[in-house]
Amino acid sequence: MEVTATTTIRYQELNKVFGEKNLRAVVGSPFDFITIASRGLPAQIIGNFRKYFSLSRGFTAELLNVSEPTIYRWIRENKILERNYSVQLFELADLFLYGIEVFESRENFFKWLDLPNTALGGLQPRKLLEIPGGVSKVSDLLGRIEHGVYS
Repeated sequence: MEVTATTTIRYQELNKVFGEKNLRAVVGSPFDFITIASRGLPAQIIGNFRKYFSLSRGFTAELLNVSEPTIYRWIRENKILERNYSVQLFELADLFLYGIEVFESRENFFKWLDLPNTALGGLQPRKLLEIPGGVSKVSDLLGRIEHGVYS
């Protein structure tokens, strides 16, 4: 029961991450990520995402696998993001909120992202975030840590 409540709170927090005026929808499950993203989201959510988590422009560009000038241009031109970029931002925001819950602080979670991890073959969790399936692997690892499984 507690896991469901925590997850619901995390989904509600996504409105703060992206800005309520940008989402114009209620997120109740990961499937909503796809539905909302398919309607099109303004590139402004990238700036909100970056500010909410105090991320550098470079790291944000790395996460989306695009250049910093591309992000700048998208925001300046009020571009509507392609569905895959929007879904990726939802997944990353959800992961970051989960990581902050597990590590009980933003600082500890983001430090952990930069540490090589044996459960990930010695890779830093951060290095997996931009590749397909990487967010789910890091999320699975966070779940193991949350439940006290050696990771």
